Amino acid sequence: MNVSYQWLSEYVDVTGFTAEELAEKLTRSGIEVDIVEDRNKGVSNVVVGFVKSREKHPDADKLSVCVIDAGQGEDLQIVCGAKNIDAGQKVPVAMIGAVLPGGLEIKRAKLRGVESQGMICSAKELGLNDKLLPKEIQEGILVLPEDTEIGQSILDVLAISDKVMELDLTPNRSDCLSMLGAAYEIAAILGREVKLPDAEAALQAAGTAGVKAADRISVKITATEQCTHYAARLIEGVRVGTSPLWIQNRLMAAGIRPINNIVDITNFVMLEYGQPLHAFDAEQLNNGHIDVRLAEAGEKLVTLDDVERTLEPHMLLVTDGTKPVAIAGVMGGANSEVTDGTSRILLESAKFAGSSVRRTSRQLGLRSEASLRFEKEVNPESVIPALNRAAALIAQYAGGKVADGIVEAASGTHKAVSIELAADRVNNYLGTSLSLTEMGQILSRLHFTFEQAGEGKLLVHVPSRRGDITRDVDLIEEVARLFGYDNIPTTLMTGVTTPGSLSKEQSIRRITRNILTQSGLNEVITYSFTNPRSHGVADAEVNPQAQIDAIPGLYRAAKPISLAMPMSEDRSQLRTSLVPHLLDVVSYNRNRTMDDVAIFEIGKAFITDEAALTVLPQEKLLLSIVLTGKRRQAHWAQKAEAVDFYDIKGIFDRLIGYLGIKGLTYTSAAPEGFHPGRTAEISLASAEGPKVIGRIGQLHPTAQQQRDLDDTYVLEVELAPILEAAGEEIVYKLLPRYPSIGRDIAVVVNTSVPVGLMEQAISEVAGELLESIQVFDIYTGERLGANRKSVAIALVYRHADRTLLDEEVTELHAKVVAILEQQFEAELRK
Repeated sequence: MNVSYQWLSEYVDVTGFTAEELAEKLTRSGIEVDIVEDRNKGVSNVVVGFVKSREKHPDADKLSVCVIDAGQGEDLQIVCGAKNIDAGQKVPVAMIGAVLPGGLEIKRAKLRGVESQGMICSAKELGLNDKLLPKEIQEGILVLPEDTEIGQSILDVLAISDKVMELDLTPNRSDCLSMLGAAYEIAAILGREVKLPDAEAALQAAGTAGVKAADRISVKITATEQCTHYAARLIEGVRVGTSPLWIQNRLMAAGIRPINNIVDITNFVMLEYGQPLHAFDAEQLNNGHIDVRLAEAGEKLVTLDDVERTLEPHMLLVTDGTKPVAIAGVMGGANSEVTDGTSRILLESAKFAGSSVRRTSRQLGLRSEASLRFEKEVNPESVIPALNRAAALIAQYAGGKVADGIVEAASGTHKAVSIELAADRVNNYLGTSLSLTEMGQILSRLHFTFEQAGEGKLLVHVPSRRGDITRDVDLIEEVARLFGYDNIPTTLMTGVTTPGSLSKEQSIRRITRNILTQSGLNEVITYSFTNPRSHGVADAEVNPQAQIDAIPGLYRAAKPISLAMPMSEDRSQLRTSLVPHLLDVVSYNRNRTMDDVAIFEIGKAFITDEAALTVLPQEKLLLSIVLTGKRRQAHWAQKAEAVDFYDIKGIFDRLIGYLGIKGLTYTSAAPEGFHPGRTAEISLASAEGPKVIGRIGQLHPTAQQQRDLDDTYVLEVELAPILEAAGEEIVYKLLPRYPSIGRDIAVVVNTSVPVGLMEQAISEVAGELLESIQVFDIYTGERLGANRKSVAIALVYRHADRTLLDEEVTELHAKVVAILEQQFEAELRK
């Protein structure tokens, strides 16, 4: 928001303070001023001159010799090369000795033998942003209005002796998106009064058209949730033309280009009140009727920028009952545009829902000063005052007559906000000792009314322009701002302090990252949003790409959750697994000749079994790992080796071992999308029995081939059970003092017998004397017979307090052999 110092001074007395000083005070009170821009780019001694005559230069076809009355007593002769210069015009004249932007000094000169006593200036030569000027005067000499006083300084005529403060507003301070809002803020800071424009008096002075507006126009609100108030006035006999120079100056200072008197006045009032307005050509409306409704599917409207817009059912329209004439709060339609031939105007002022305007403007790519204000919710009590102010200005500067009465419809009323404020609570928050009276004085400066509400309390009534004030802490912030942050005393903190530390979850997640990176993996972070194809292969026959993208995760039954406003189709649903995106990372690297990829991610998946989401989904924290390529490269002393199942299992086992987790088992499985002989489910012991927490294995060869991958191994587990089972403390043990005794055993069992169950049975029988158990060989061959395998296991026995006897180890080892024979039909290998 650009705030003109001169314009601001019309609403609040800023005497004694420069624009820079006001900017400093605003910034210190919580509204940051980015820059104070001087509109005068270095112009001096330029006045208004009258072109008495214009003659062709005797020796130059493109030059003119002009006689200028600059109000200095004597006429000036100036040679000018502009095509649009002509007798009878009033123009900016740089006198001898004048300085223009860039340090150009005007001197007496001769052009092709003819003396020139100054310079007639264009807008660009005066340092004005010519893009903000009306199109017809962007090129050539700047022609001033006929009623401009001769000899007057151009600095006053064009208001370029002004300074503009650029406010960097936070989203909650939409009240300062208007000159009156900025005036209230400055008045509160300086402790001065605000002078509001008297629109009612101006309307009475302008007179009326002698007709009732309700007899000529009507208003209806069909979309009552998206529009709570719509008001209109009828103005007849208007003459569309150029707006007064002072209005043009105000608009240009705010960065808005003047167009014509009707449009300029609606923009001027929008900047003044923060309430957007729109003027319709009443002759183009069906019987002067207005109906505010939602668009129909496929409905079209050509907007003021001459672009045909296809509308959607959620978009709010202003219609005349038969056709749309505007996209509410965003842009008007070309079919009701005010033109040079317009004589009757229906002037709109309304309260449209910010959420509706925001969604529509973003979807259509139409952002404007009006939509910006509607998005942030305009002051509901400014609808009528802004309407009256604009009607009065149109009557004054466009020759119109305002019909009696306002035609309006309302679907709701604004609920006033009243908040109880306790003095003790304010002082406890701020560390001050302000009295209730002092707080009341500060609130009065902000034009907040209040009343006593018990001992040490005020009941504060918040004005509608301050929609950001909803709680007592908001009022406390207002007290702090106006009291002055610099005036709040500095005090030391008191109370019990405790050292910060990581929670158990944070600590274990950090340990997990360290273990995995030490194991040679790289951490990646992928989007939580994914594409619909990654959730299943049901449409593989219709869309072959679906089978490639759909890699089964841990939760096959989970229903995908679609986003209301996705960034794109590829980011339109919440993920139910981390694996698909990790495989995308693998493909991305392989496409850039990085074939050996070892990555992991810790992130959340969003799980629900509901087709229509009625409750929030579960957010499951997952750990996923993907390995592909080579474990190690070829070397003169060794061959290259590809990664296999035991690489990814070994990394996970190392993590589980470091965390001190017991009761983890692997069970052979063949889920869809995975290799049927190289995949296992991971279970963790719990009070209710083993619970499946994850899956580990190789992708199915078909899935690998479709993605052009080598053998690729995937692990995905829930972290919540791991976090719960992990020990928080590291327990250290003394080095053993007594020797160990080792025994090896080789048994033949069916190939279907899990080695893990054999290890578990051995541990239960051997008890505390078994220090370690290690499988060191698995052999299959014709000599063993069909469906048989040999498992060789190394056992180490040790007693913590004494040396074991060979006899007791032999006895214990015999029990181990016996349990293997009983439970697994094992045979000692001969």
